[in-house]
Amino acid sequence: MTLFSPSAAWVQDEHKMFADSCARFFDDEMVPRLEAWIDQGVVDREFWNKAGEAGIMAGAIPEDLGGVGGGISFDAVTVYEQARKGDIGWGYGIQSIVMHYINAYGTDAQKQRWLPKLVTGEMVGAIAMTEPGTGSDLQSVRTSATKEGNGYTINGSKIFITNGQSADLIIVVAKTDKDAGAKGVSLIVVEPAEVEGFSRGRNLKKMGMKGNDTSELFFENVKVPADNLIGPEEGQGFYQLMKQLPWERLMIAVMALGAIDFAIEETLRYVKERKAFGKRVMDFQNTRFKLAECKTKAEVLRSFVNDCIARLDEGTLDASTASMAKYWGSEVQNEIMHECLQLHGGYGYMMEYPIARLYADARVQMIYGGTNEIMKELIARSLDD
Repeated sequence: MTLFSPSAAWVQDEHKMFADSCARFFDDEMVPRLEAWIDQGVVDREFWNKAGEAGIMAGAIPEDLGGVGGGISFDAVTVYEQARKGDIGWGYGIQSIVMHYINAYGTDAQKQRWLPKLVTGEMVGAIAMTEPGTGSDLQSVRTSATKEGNGYTINGSKIFITNGQSADLIIVVAKTDKDAGAKGVSLIVVEPAEVEGFSRGRNLKKMGMKGNDTSELFFENVKVPADNLIGPEEGQGFYQLMKQLPWERLMIAVMALGAIDFAIEETLRYVKERKAFGKRVMDFQNTRFKLAECKTKAEVLRSFVNDCIARLDEGTLDASTASMAKYWGSEVQNEIMHECLQLHGGYGYMMEYPIARLYADARVQMIYGGTNEIMKELIARSLDD
């Protein structure tokens, strides 16, 4: 299985070599540690450093900042290969988003200060968007960043923050003007080791993605320099978020495709080995038809995802199309996980079988990055223009 569609024009030899490198790294360094991460609720920091050494987080970052200098499609390769090996818990996806915010909107000084450390894994990134009671409504955030002298004072709380326990760099979505609606939102970087008044809540217990640390974050009179504002002026945050959300939403679809490919492969292995009523489970017509349906859905999704990656590389992926990819990819993922688990019978309900973990992990894909209901609303608006 591979991310690449046979007719995908965006795929170059460099992408294939990069994919092979990622796959080998995940086989060697990630797969043997998955159970330990699930048990402890966090990915070992050593793994982040090894991922940095292997260069798999550097695909889309300029060479002078420690990266490979490729397009964002290289990040799609890393995300796919991770999911293709049976994991969506390691928080690289958020790391990628953080790097792209800084690379797209940061000053030269900010890029030099933070990007090389994010590429190497010396720093782990997080984005503090969601708040208790606000969910997908980013315009209604209540966390405030008040300008005082040559800095900002941040007050508020965030919830469901991926990499929340590990993060050394947090991009905080805050109101610099509480009366300006979307135009009052700004993005400000907080480095927990450099400030007072910042604290982390407990590592939240989730239904799935148990190896990923997810936390509530608290900001109580946290003071940061004015230089930590992302962008040339206040009030750019909502625009910045909207411009970068297409990658976040496409990334969820890429992750879905990788998980689907892994699930189908695992299920094929199981039904070819397992026997019932004197023959292989694979030999029952229902099994063959169900897997035929799953494979067809996977290939349709692969074609759409590859088209979206090509548009993203060209800078032409619009918000509604990215929303379609996120919505459709996560829906198909959950449908296929349901069918693959069913074909495992009772063993599918046992956590020692990967399909049980994949089934639980898939559910949140329809929620984070904007719920699928929000995705449908965004798609519908594009039809009414």
